Amino acid sequence: MGIINKNFMLYNETGKKLYEEYAKNLPIIDYHCHLVPEMIANDATFKNAQELFLGGDHYKWRQIRSNGIDEEYITGDKDEYEKWLCFAKTMPLLIGNPLYHWTSLELKRYFDIDHALSEDNAKEIWDRCNVLLKSKEFSCKSLIEKSNVEVICTTDDPASNLEYHIKLKKDGFRTKVLPTFRPDNATNIDKETFVPYLKEIGVSTYEELTKWIVDRIDYFEQNGCKLSDHAMEYVPFAIGDARKAFNKKMKGEALTIEEIDSFKTAMLKICATEYSKRNWAMQLHIGALRNNNSKMYNKLGADTGFDSINDLNIAEKLSAFMNYLELNDVLPKTILYTLNPKDNYVLGTMLGNFQKAPYKGKIQFGSGWWFNDNRDGMEAQLKALANLGTLGNFIGMLTDSRSFVSYPRHEYFRRILCNMIGEWVEKGEYPNDQKHLKKIIQGICYYNAKEYFEF
Repeated sequence: MGIINKNFMLYNETGKKLYEEYAKNLPIIDYHCHLVPEMIANDATFKNAQELFLGGDHYKWRQIRSNGIDEEYITGDKDEYEKWLCFAKTMPLLIGNPLYHWTSLELKRYFDIDHALSEDNAKEIWDRCNVLLKSKEFSCKSLIEKSNVEVICTTDDPASNLEYHIKLKKDGFRTKVLPTFRPDNATNIDKETFVPYLKEIGVSTYEELTKWIVDRIDYFEQNGCKLSDHAMEYVPFAIGDARKAFNKKMKGEALTIEEIDSFKTAMLKICATEYSKRNWAMQLHIGALRNNNSKMYNKLGADTGFDSINDLNIAEKLSAFMNYLELNDVLPKTILYTLNPKDNYVLGTMLGNFQKAPYKGKIQFGSGWWFNDNRDGMEAQLKALANLGTLGNFIGMLTDSRSFVSYPRHEYFRRILCNMIGEWVEKGEYPNDQKHLKKIIQGICYYNAKEYFEF
């Protein structure tokens, strides 16, 4: 038998009550993910379990590689069932890894399969999933609706024409599918892709770039965008001649760290100013060390499972940057994420420096992200926020996923949250006051995000 039951991850009576009565049936607001809008708009279907569960999922690819399995069976052109079988062989070894829990939840919630995947039952589960996948009930839109998802925010390049978001709105799809402005390709002057990207969008001067960014923000706003997202190793801060740095880059000249940071600071300020005008939230994802294996990056490209955690010092520049925006009255609602848990208390305390009415938690500490979206990582983030800030105003969980069956991650988070708070109540550290407990649980799981983003 499998591990998924009514009390999965719930180890105290109060936590069970909180989950069952207040958290379980709330809609999902997935305000940060990497689903492909085209697949939703076209209501794509999946030909088999390998495509649904493993297609594009570098979390799983990483663990299959760790089990000594050749790349041919992961991203190569081997038979799809053989790839599925390699994942099934890996699953029983993932004790303590959230992938074991997530996959078990996905099989249970979408396919009513109670058995944990293994080599022994791989063919049986493969066949059952594939029969069901032929049904229209397992198309992209149906999976989203079945998951009770109210809002999805995809992650979109500023050059996107957003045609599929527009189509979804015209089609009247019940779930709101909104774009998120992700300008990294236009702001990361230190990347080898920067100049080719500018040529592709027809930009050759600093003035053209700044105008283009503002124009694209306008276009995204017209199409329902309420968030931006920036991925960075650290938040830069330097005041310098951004135009000069841009011109040097366009001439093929090498830039200093100071010049790179001054350009990025200028771009971020332009963006933040526009976000603030529109009441958008700015997400800063800090601390990834990407594409470590250059051989595999050259072969497979980015986001294929070769990233890890960076260990830079981030506090001073982050503080200086946020202070710079606040001094200029352009600091937008901001969500700070750290990939390195050593910085939980850095971000947990940074929030309090820049909170401002009328917002409840204008500056948010983002949910446990990527390598931290496991039980220990989630609890560490929640406890840091509780110790240092106002946990009751937290905007909660997101999937950060490319998978259409990843929504049980919200259930996973809700169970962990309810169990943790239930434990505090039973230890006598918070009264068993159902009125306030209900408000806290339902706020974190749903209502706080709905209010914060004005969905």
